[in-house]
Amino acid sequence: MSSSTDDAGAQAAGRLGFTAGQVIQEFGYDDDVDQALRDALKDVTGSDLVDEDYDDVTDGAVIWFRDDDGDLTDFLVDAMTVLDDNGPIWVLTPKSGRSGHVSHSDIEEAATTSGLHAMTTFAIAADWSATRLGTRGRGK
Repeated sequence: MSSSTDDAGAQAAGRLGFTAGQVIQEFGYDDDVDQALRDALKDVTGSDLVDEDYDDVTDGAVIWFRDDDGDLTDFLVDAMTVLDDNGPIWVLTPKSGRSGHVSHSDIEEAATTSGLHAMTTFAIAADWSATRLGTRGRGK
């Protein structure tokens, strides 16, 4: 792997806001995921990403989701099952024009159904976009 690919992965991982010592649960892993981003997340947190079967508390979740992966709402509910309060959920989807692209409105609908809302979306890797989901805040 080239140094520039490593650097891009590290910058992308930094944009997701994870830090050393955090446990990040990963959903939807397949051969098409961005490996440089995954490796950078491992480097940032200092540990491997945990899989969908992990049943202890997590600090955040990364969901690789494509249009033929089923119901995004189910993935979100599964992610929230062991997620610590206010931990970020990132939905990573193929960019527009790529195979498996998911529209932002579909992400919004699944988020709303799950009691979440989309906070921000940006390009995270060559073929992937990232959307951060969070809980709806309460007025003070």
